[in-house]
Amino acid sequence: MPNRPWARRAAPAALALLAAVLAPSAWLLAGDRRLPVSPQNVGIPAGESLHGIARQLAADGIVRSSALLVLAVRLEKPGATIEAAEYAFPARISVLDAARILLTGGRPAQAWITIPEGFTARQIAIRLARAGIRGAKDFVGTVRATDLILDGWRTHGCEGYLFPDTYLVPRDATAAQIVRLMTSNFVRHLPPHAAQQARRLHMTLPQVVTVASMVEREAKVDAERPLVAAVIYNRLRAGMRLEVDATVEYALPRHKPALSWHDLDVDSPYNTYRHGGLPPGPIANPGVKSLLAALHPAEVDYLYYVYRGHGRHVFSRTFQEQQAAERRYLP
Repeated sequence: MPNRPWARRAAPAALALLAAVLAPSAWLLAGDRRLPVSPQNVGIPAGESLHGIARQLAADGIVRSSALLVLAVRLEKPGATIEAAEYAFPARISVLDAARILLTGGRPAQAWITIPEGFTARQIAIRLARAGIRGAKDFVGTVRATDLILDGWRTHGCEGYLFPDTYLVPRDATAAQIVRLMTSNFVRHLPPHAAQQARRLHMTLPQVVTVASMVEREAKVDAERPLVAAVIYNRLRAGMRLEVDATVEYALPRHKPALSWHDLDVDSPYNTYRHGGLPPGPIANPGVKSLLAALHPAEVDYLYYVYRGHGRHVFSRTFQEQQAAERRYLP
């Protein structure tokens, strides 16, 4: 083999030159941690290209160079596509870190949220917050401030009209958007004869929904829903206070598994132990079965009921019957 001393001398020089060229690029990819200056969540829409995503993150101050981010993604995983989702970027990360966050997949841009029958606006807001929905913090206030018109009657807020269902909610949805989604669903599920039947009961449609909300909170089995509705209507016609425990619970600042005698004195228009007639509005958001029960109460003359366990109640016509049932079933 011929001796080439110039080659031996050139090799270290070439490596030094290569290192001098690559070092700044390596630092820009993995060493520069000046951005973002604070944690940020960024939503990536469906169908966006890698170059488009990189430009978005550069504009949002997540990375300094969109070209460097594209390079980092391709170095990490050639040919990868970035999923539409919400991505959380901590403060002070490298471009390579940002690329790895994109490649690991973010949180979906939408969340499936199930709202059970009988939930209140406060309970719905908690569920929205746990799913990371932007409008959760303003939800209760928006519900209280948003009136509807049903059969010509204005509601007092839209508690009671947030239909229990499973919803696909965008994580960046506002409280107003969520309220519109749920109230529109309520209108779609309202029985077509609801307004006419409410008038037959000598009630407004919002009043019937208020009755349905009490039925939803009080009745535990479907067969008893029309019976509970009947008790409410019978007591209203007789001029008796409704004395529904669920209305007191709604008036309290927080949920209680059992009410005390002191709770029954809470100063609230929703306290049907202190105030006659219906409460000012619904105390929960009823499902279809409770709405139908409120529209079609049982034809019975019961005025009382007491819980006897296992989700069931004993219904009574007279105060004496009720006292006997209370002695038997209440602790």
